[in-house]
Amino acid sequence: MTEGARVIVGISGSLANLAALHRAVEEAVFRGAVLVPVIAWTPVGGEPAYRTQPCPPLARLWAQAARERLDEAFEQAFGGYPEGVRIEPMVLRAEAGRALVAVADRPDDLLVVGAGRRGRLPRILRPSVSRYCQAHAACTVVTVPPSELLKELRSADWSADPLSLVAA
Repeated sequence: MTEGARVIVGISGSLANLAALHRAVEEAVFRGAVLVPVIAWTPVGGEPAYRTQPCPPLARLWAQAARERLDEAFEQAFGGYPEGVRIEPMVLRAEAGRALVAVADRPDDLLVVGAGRRGRLPRILRPSVSRYCQAHAACTVVTVPPSELLKELRSADWSADPLSLVAA
């Protein structure tokens, strides 16, 4: 293992993010690096709203839910945490892009993020984490597009006969 080598991967819990998680594990194994999966969360309503009405028990529940989403991502992608790679998961209370850039603070780190959706409306409603990371990270950033299977599922005609999707 290369001393201090790290592959940081943003975890969102979405199906699109699974491709980024697979790539990050491959990179960690290839480089002999520690895999640092990071899931970031913010209080419902945002930090300003939480500061006006703080509720520590609720914050602990949100943090626990984020940890469960991180564990579920590995369960969906690999059936659990993969063997053969050292994993140091992190659950951070912060905006996703800022959290990832803060963790991936070494020039020799590799930051892996999903590309996310490219439509105009999603970009307006939710700023792109991958673009933020590319603009602000101190290390190399790899942006992984969604898998071809997920693209096919999104474009499928769900009003059609379900068996026609299998035959296609």
